[in-house]
Amino acid sequence: MNTKITAALLAAATATVALTGCGLKEGLTEKANGHVKTVGYATGAEGKRDTDARLPEWVPDGAAAVTEVIRTTGSERLLRFTGGTLPAVCVPGPAATQAATLAANWWPQGQESKTDKVCGEWHVLVQGVDVFAFKPETLVSTRS
Repeated sequence: MNTKITAALLAAATATVALTGCGLKEGLTEKANGHVKTVGYATGAEGKRDTDARLPEWVPDGAAAVTEVIRTTGSERLLRFTGGTLPAVCVPGPAATQAATLAANWWPQGQESKTDKVCGEWHVLVQGVDVFAFKPETLVSTRS
């Protein structure tokens, strides 16, 4: 077998194995609307320890089943968790006026327009034990 072909096959196999092993709790995918990273944690405390994902401080440490979709090329984020009591920093506030461009199978379409609390830059909705939060895009493109 040609050594160049063998080397190319070996490099491709190595890259496949290396990429497959990256983060069991996260995935990075290219979407039409930008780079998107999905992370998940058993608890809010675990998520706060992940400095790469930067789970917001207002998420209760005791929150469970924490899942977040993050735009890596901007600031938009979707967040869902169960349980825990929201801190005093979360106050009644207006629903988000900006529509979410991110999507997740656990995020009902239009959920951001139903939010009724504000936790810093986040718009939040509590439905039973489920908490849904949306952080709108704040980065502005300077491209014309």
